Amino acid sequence: MINYTERIALLMQDVVYRTPALSFIDLREVLVFGRFGRPDAEGAFATCHCLTLPETEPGYYFWRDRTTGELTRRSEWFITKTPEVRVRERRIKYLISFVLPRFCQQTLERSWKADLYGDVEPWVAKLDTIVHELYHIDPAASGIRQVAHADGTRAMRTHAPEFYEQVAAMTRAYLASGPDPRLTEFLKLDFSELQSRYGGVLATTFRNFPSFPQRYMERCASLPVEEPAGVKVEPVKRQGQPALYTDEDLHVRQFTGARARRLVREAAELPRTA
Repeated sequence: MINYTERIALLMQDVVYRTPALSFIDLREVLVFGRFGRPDAEGAFATCHCLTLPETEPGYYFWRDRTTGELTRRSEWFITKTPEVRVRERRIKYLISFVLPRFCQQTLERSWKADLYGDVEPWVAKLDTIVHELYHIDPAASGIRQVAHADGTRAMRTHAPEFYEQVAAMTRAYLASGPDPRLTEFLKLDFSELQSRYGGVLATTFRNFPSFPQRYMERCASLPVEEPAGVKVEPVKRQGQPALYTDEDLHVRQFTGARARRLVREAAELPRTA
């Protein structure tokens, strides 16, 4: 069977090597994993997740009566934190998730992206998405890349029109650089074709699938709530995921059109990088 996320990670190495604007990326600090998403459902094809965001200042939620404006409830003080992920003892700074099998069904046909490419093969839509997620990685590793408009002002959205144009330019340049066609061959197949050729589609996932490392709230016990009598204090929800993920939390699952099932007991085997 084909390990789809492993193939993407290997392709990313070549993309980063051949693309000057992405050459700062250390792929040993990037982990590619799979999430489940049906082809017939709306939603993203892939997402870049930053793991370098610092914890927030203490804060709380509160609720007021709509009529009187009187405070009726509030939460405990909390801080928001980012879990740590370490693979082979190296800290992971970014996660990039690919939604399977939805990602495999992408095509430039009937897509607005076609206007950015002209006469290229439909599967290039998938390559565009891979470059797109890599381009979200900020050179300073301080979050998700902020894009500037042509006049130099900062775009308020991470997906400004300039972002899509820059991604398409990098994708076209990568294809023009003459990469080994064996690296991109798997992108030419949709999900059913992958299943027919390889007998199944695998992906790296996390032990607590369908969950994955995400920002979480933690109660701040050093700041007690002091409010007038009659104000109910809501407890902060208890953390339901690990604060630290390691190799042992990585599993391989087989994805089908309806579900993803655990395949092996061992931690996922990740592609080696220099």
